Amino acid sequence: MVEIRLTNTRTRRKEAFEPLDPRNVRLYLCGPTVYDRAHLGNARPVLVFDVLVRLLRHVYGADRVTYVRNITDVDDKINARAAASGRPIRDITAETIGWYRDDMDALGAIRPDHEPRATDYIDQMIAMIETLIARRHAYVAEGHVLFDVRSFADYGRLSGRSVDDMIAGARVEVAPFKRDPMDFVLWKPSDAEQPGWDSPWGRGRPGWHIECSAMSAALLGPSFDIHGGGIDLQFPHHENEVAQSCCAHPDADFARVWLHNEMLQVEGRKMSKSLGNFFTVRDLLDRGVPGEVIRFVMLSTHYRKPMDWTDRKAQEAEAVLRRWHQLVDGVEPAADPAPAVIEALADDLNTAGAIAALHDLAGQGDAAALLASARMLGLLLPQMGAWAEAGEDAAALIEALLTARAEARKAKDFARADAIRDGFKAAGVEVKDTAAGAEWSLSPGFDAARLADLARTVRA
Repeated sequence: MVEIRLTNTRTRRKEAFEPLDPRNVRLYLCGPTVYDRAHLGNARPVLVFDVLVRLLRHVYGADRVTYVRNITDVDDKINARAAASGRPIRDITAETIGWYRDDMDALGAIRPDHEPRATDYIDQMIAMIETLIARRHAYVAEGHVLFDVRSFADYGRLSGRSVDDMIAGARVEVAPFKRDPMDFVLWKPSDAEQPGWDSPWGRGRPGWHIECSAMSAALLGPSFDIHGGGIDLQFPHHENEVAQSCCAHPDADFARVWLHNEMLQVEGRKMSKSLGNFFTVRDLLDRGVPGEVIRFVMLSTHYRKPMDWTDRKAQEAEAVLRRWHQLVDGVEPAADPAPAVIEALADDLNTAGAIAALHDLAGQGDAAALLASARMLGLLLPQMGAWAEAGEDAAALIEALLTARAEARKAKDFARADAIRDGFKAAGVEVKDTAAGAEWSLSPGFDAARLADLARTVRA
């Protein structure tokens, strides 16, 4: 069996992965808070876990991996959006969940086996909070329930921080009802305008951190294999998850392996609205950047390194993928991915190394192996490649224009021939004249409308 090695944030080491139960490998990814479109950085952990799920299913079996990604549909950001727009919260969350699924589908991401909504697990959250109170890890104060961080000796281990250092560096106003500045909210009161549920502590709603602990325990058990998300979630969200889960289930491990991907940059700078370089996945798709191209660019950098999105990378990825789609057209995939691709992915999800192996397969002309191997990375999938096809109409236009160019050359009408040549270039059609005749391919930015305009001009 292939040995998978993963860098475990919990231990700060790359370790051989050994599932608790090889017949049911279980993993949990922190999902979206559904109040707006997913920005490009939100897509990175989804794609990292997507490749991980594909690898685990390849190694352990398609029906032996359980993948959970939650949906946060109760949150103060959602409440604020509802108040500002005058729309019901349920309408906002339902619409945003639809957007999110459509955008992740466009990137070729596998849907999780379970996609729990926080509002469907309120009872489980209340039960876990009651357990924490009974075990003296939480306390009630002014309608709130707070976790007592000093009650958990390992608090700060995941993020490598000490509680005293965190307090010394804190610049936030501390609520007067907290026993310790680092204590965090498990339950908070709701007013008449806010969503709320009945609880032993009055009508209220859960804090952010408790939802993932309750839902992962319900769906995967108190001990499971892998938990992950962006590095921005390592503290406080994941640190708090560890604390409350381990205190609620002291005989369990919670997540044995923690994976955290690094952050996203755009053209060498941090993505932010203030810099004017903030955009969503949908923004890119609407600009005509294919989801497969977005995926390729994102996977070209190792997940533990900052990923820099640039327009040049997208153009280069588009050109590569067009060539690969042409190479595998009409080819049946090999029975198994190439060993070099599996070896790269098994080495801490080295997607950049796997893509380098795909380039080697393409260079060797091994289309069957390329197709099987690319699909391990969610590339060259049947549902992903329509953008790379010229289409029957475009192909027919190109062939007709090549015939017109050849006739113009034969008639020494070089102005007409040059106009067709220039039109091809403007439309993104690359033409190469060989001894066997003209060969063509579509370059990044192929524009079917310009090609149609060229054909109309030549026929006129």
